[in-house]
Amino acid sequence: MVEIGADGRTWLLSGTASSYALRLTERDELLHLHWGARIALADAEALATLPGPHSSSFESGLDGREEYPVEGGPRFVRPALSVRTDERRGTEWTFETYEADGGELRLRFRDAPLTITLHYRMRDDVVERWVSLANDADGAPVELLRADSATWTLPEREDWRLSQLHGRWAAESRLVGSGLTYGEKIIGSRRGHTGHQHLPWVALETDATEERGEVYGCALAWSGSWRMAVAQLSDARVQITGGAGYDDSGLLRLAAGESFTTPVFAGLWTDGGLGGASRAWHAYQRTYVIPDADQDRPVLYNSWEATQFDISEEQQGTLARRAAAMGVELFVVDDGWFGARVNDRAGLGDWTPNPDRFPNGLKPLADYVHALGMRFGIWVEPEMINADSDLYRAHPDWVQFQPGRRRTEFRNQLVLNLAREDVQEYLWERLDTLLSSAPIDYVKWDFNRCFTDAGWPEDPYPQRLWVDHVRALYALFDRLRAAHPGVAFESCSGGGGRIDLGVLSRTDQVWTSDNTDPLDRLAIQHGFSQVHPARVMAAWVTDSPNNQLNGRVSSLRFRFVSAMAGVLGVGGDLTRWSEEELAEAGEWVALYKEIRPVVQHGDLYRLRPPAGGLSAVQYVRGDESVVLAWLQAQHYGEAAPALRLRGLDPAATYECRETGEVHRGAVLLHHGLRTGLRGDFDAKVVRLRRI
Repeated sequence: MVEIGADGRTWLLSGTASSYALRLTERDELLHLHWGARIALADAEALATLPGPHSSSFESGLDGREEYPVEGGPRFVRPALSVRTDERRGTEWTFETYEADGGELRLRFRDAPLTITLHYRMRDDVVERWVSLANDADGAPVELLRADSATWTLPEREDWRLSQLHGRWAAESRLVGSGLTYGEKIIGSRRGHTGHQHLPWVALETDATEERGEVYGCALAWSGSWRMAVAQLSDARVQITGGAGYDDSGLLRLAAGESFTTPVFAGLWTDGGLGGASRAWHAYQRTYVIPDADQDRPVLYNSWEATQFDISEEQQGTLARRAAAMGVELFVVDDGWFGARVNDRAGLGDWTPNPDRFPNGLKPLADYVHALGMRFGIWVEPEMINADSDLYRAHPDWVQFQPGRRRTEFRNQLVLNLAREDVQEYLWERLDTLLSSAPIDYVKWDFNRCFTDAGWPEDPYPQRLWVDHVRALYALFDRLRAAHPGVAFESCSGGGGRIDLGVLSRTDQVWTSDNTDPLDRLAIQHGFSQVHPARVMAAWVTDSPNNQLNGRVSSLRFRFVSAMAGVLGVGGDLTRWSEEELAEAGEWVALYKEIRPVVQHGDLYRLRPPAGGLSAVQYVRGDESVVLAWLQAQHYGEAAPALRLRGLDPAATYECRETGEVHRGAVLLHHGLRTGLRGDFDAKVVRLRRI
């Protein structure tokens, strides 16, 4: 809901429990008024009458108060917008008009030749903000040095704490918190993709716990290089500025008639603690971001860890039979099915089945998988190319490169320049043909290296490829989804290197990490859950010992219960599993299918973090509740503590489906549930139903 003040210069957006207010002064300065608990329009207008802070020739009264600080004039904070023309640099805008319809507020400003429109939309209690910029003149171009999506202003509080998700390959999404100090904290990626090192999300609070207290969170919907700056200014005010691109060297050059729309930068306020913030983010993504989020994601099998590049149609058929007998619903052939792809040194770019391995194409295997009662999927990495490929031999100029410089071939591959229209059309034609050649239901879309040689000698403004690569990627996803509506897509980037609201708006799930060790995954999944829902979090059960990474030995029980916290998959070499293991795995798959609606669509409560000893999560949906508990290790004489459950009705009665025991809701909430776990690497699933 958008409310407008009587003079048309105060605006209030309100959701279920929160409000966001802003005010335009007579000098066309757009000031932030309020973000937090729900208020009335009269409250916002009262806030607009309060005197501003003292200013001097050394301090600006605008700093820390503006909605979208631009470069130029009496401002010393980090600008969200920095532009230049042949004549001048900076922005001095005048207000033109506003529009409010469909729950969206648009404020239009003008600084010839540039039209700047700030967009606001409240979805439940998430505020979406973005900016569109258009060069409306007939003359010279405008260079966008920096065009962030939004600047968020927090209320005056003491002792802000910042939470963020950091990591590296195979150790993504590690939650860390620290006190905010004066100055700026910068996180981001200059790698061409979202990156394993930071997820584009932050949360700030002063005294919040998992279930209580005010929390402010921000998440960016962009899958390329990005930056967030969290600044505590000299007067202790806090602002968060973020958007596409890592530095200020230039995003795009807008010629006359051209425009650019920034990605959405979403913000959330809650007084329900860190857990309440997570549940609000999850609900927002399931409702507004993720395609077909109301549909259950199937249990999949992926052949990579079983076969790597050594694959054949017969071998894949053998794995498919075992997977089907286990109850798997989707069979995915990973890397190695195409071109000359017998190792990682050749074949990328040649998206046709290897004639020696699949002499009749993929259709016979896909038909066989369907006959077994499963869907069929494949792995691709369209943005990459090997020098040893037919595509590179035909078009060596299609890769990113800097003339006269040594090129970097991480993983023996180069990056295609998706900013080129001929590359875009080639990928569309190849992938459309591929998806039309066989009954393919699922595509795992990988991205296995960063940008390092991001040059484009033929283009007059080559740095635009950083933005245009992502825009072309999104357009390709959109085009493929429209042409093949029955195909689901998974985003992967060497594990969790491309996870953000932007790619999630075009894919059905994400590969959380290449690390499938069940203990390591608990910490990764704990961090991931701070912002993203279980509905998109792919997790596999693989072999023990975990020879891919750390050699850890764990039971099938522990591996399955760890992976059942998200979208369950299996990735072990099923030809080496015993009949007893296959039978037990089938029982776990059947159990997961029973709890899947609650896990994938329910509200998540983090009962105990994976910090050693006992950890647990709980999902609640309607009358059903599921608890997943893991015991890492136990000292003799120390019983695992009871789990105090959440999200239940204290006046209701709940039956445990495993034991038939009946529990009072108030007892489970205040005194807890005993799991009976003991020893090392033990795990358990508890199902409760309200009766």
